[in-house]
Amino acid sequence: MLTISKEDYLKAIALAEAEGEEVISASLARWLSVTQPAATAALKRLSKDGMARVETDGRVRLTTKGRRIAQRTIFRHHLIERMLSEIFGMPWYEIYEEAERLEHAVSPAFERKLVQKLGSNDACPHGNRLGLENPRERRKKGMFPLNEVEEKKTCIITSVHERDKRLLEFFDQEGIRPGVQVTVGAKHYDGTTTLLLRDRSLRLGLPAAQKVWVKPA
Repeated sequence: MLTISKEDYLKAIALAEAEGEEVISASLARWLSVTQPAATAALKRLSKDGMARVETDGRVRLTTKGRRIAQRTIFRHHLIERMLSEIFGMPWYEIYEEAERLEHAVSPAFERKLVQKLGSNDACPHGNRLGLENPRERRKKGMFPLNEVEEKKTCIITSVHERDKRLLEFFDQEGIRPGVQVTVGAKHYDGTTTLLLRDRSLRLGLPAAQKVWVKPA
């Protein structure tokens, strides 16, 4: 039986892989804010159901069946985010958590209606795509984290980390979002970066800059 909990675990494994993280029981527990024994027990159930497997080195892998379910859940999450943003006008920094709650309630019929209404755009309001590109694949397409941009270089924001609401609220307040052009004015000894956005400057810390992906302007 496929439960909401199983869908959450399968999706978390797929998303962690896409962020370039080594997926083990401990990291999965951190992702889902559960105890490690709870994550271990859940992985045993997923393995029994043929949805995931734990390798001898402890790494967690999705099976074909598990990946198909994860991708379907991610697709529905994507549709809900776009619906909340494009139809209901909800702020982009609020839609991730709301979509987390609603993604499991989407029926196949409602999913088809959303696709008809929203079209086939594969980028969510945070700029992240359905293909779940990992860091290596993004770099192959000419994208890289903002903290790696050299001084005096101008770039365009392609996507931002979407699972941290407080960070998104900060980005929204400062005008940092997909499609915005920024110039790196200076890089400082403490790891911060001075950005030039239109007619003003902003000093951005390293943890935040690492969660913004850009491409050359």
